[in-house]
Amino acid sequence: MIRQAARSDSNVLITGETGTGKELVARAIHDDGIRKDKPFISLNSSAIPKELIESELFGHEKGAFTGANSRKKGIFESADKGTLFLDEIGEMSLDAQAKLLRVIEYGDFMRVGGSEYIKVDTRIIAATNRDLEKACKEGRFREDLYYRINVFHIKLPPLRDRREDIPLLINYFIEKTSKSMDRRFTLTEPANELLNCYSWPGNIRQLQNAIEVAISRAEGEIIHSWDLPEEILKTSESNEDTERKMIIEAYRASNGNATEAANMLGMPRSTFYNKAREQYGIDLNSIKNELKKHS
Repeated sequence: MIRQAARSDSNVLITGETGTGKELVARAIHDDGIRKDKPFISLNSSAIPKELIESELFGHEKGAFTGANSRKKGIFESADKGTLFLDEIGEMSLDAQAKLLRVIEYGDFMRVGGSEYIKVDTRIIAATNRDLEKACKEGRFREDLYYRINVFHIKLPPLRDRREDIPLLINYFIEKTSKSMDRRFTLTEPANELLNCYSWPGNIRQLQNAIEVAISRAEGEIIHSWDLPEEILKTSESNEDTERKMIIEAYRASNGNATEAANMLGMPRSTFYNKAREQYGIDLNSIKNELKKHS
């Protein structure tokens, strides 16, 4: 669908939960399309105060309002011949929606405080995590604007519904960070399993953050389970099963040194032994003998 949208020059609406990668999709459409050599300008509609959104979109003339000490170009003008990505368009006021609709329909606009119309040729890619059809019925979003931006609709599923992408994304973010730090990070099997089993309510953005947190916590270039954010350790599976796996992982990583393994997990040596032997019935001697065979 991204390739199809790139071949077209129609306006695009991208919908999906927060963190599903809507801006990445917008950039991919632009970078693979006929406007790829022209500007890609991004605006988060929810980050601009209502009283400033018109100036951000269309610019203003000197003296148009208090503080307008010089002429300023708006993002429509900056994106001329290119692509304008309007993120969180569902947060835009009705007044701003009306002005946006006019530019889409007539291809021109007037700066705030201006007296002449400026022609532009800008492709719109809009994104939202809201249900715009519902917003139209409730009168919070203009129905005519909805149909003008929703010529080509791409709905991004949450990460929990495309679990086959999780290992690809894990590898991508690890390789990306490794390259930026000129190091080579790798995941242990238990850590990888935890990442792949997690539900990722924050989607790709949360996964990327989890990898960055784990790398910042890792003492070397091997990322262990205990390096992962706490929310993953608590909810990926039962806490006891996760802790049992972490104890075995730490004991293996320390080459059978209980003191070192306990330090890795941030617990006293006595607690490590108690949990391993009494609580979880882990045969530490068997693991130690196995490590000796492979050393």
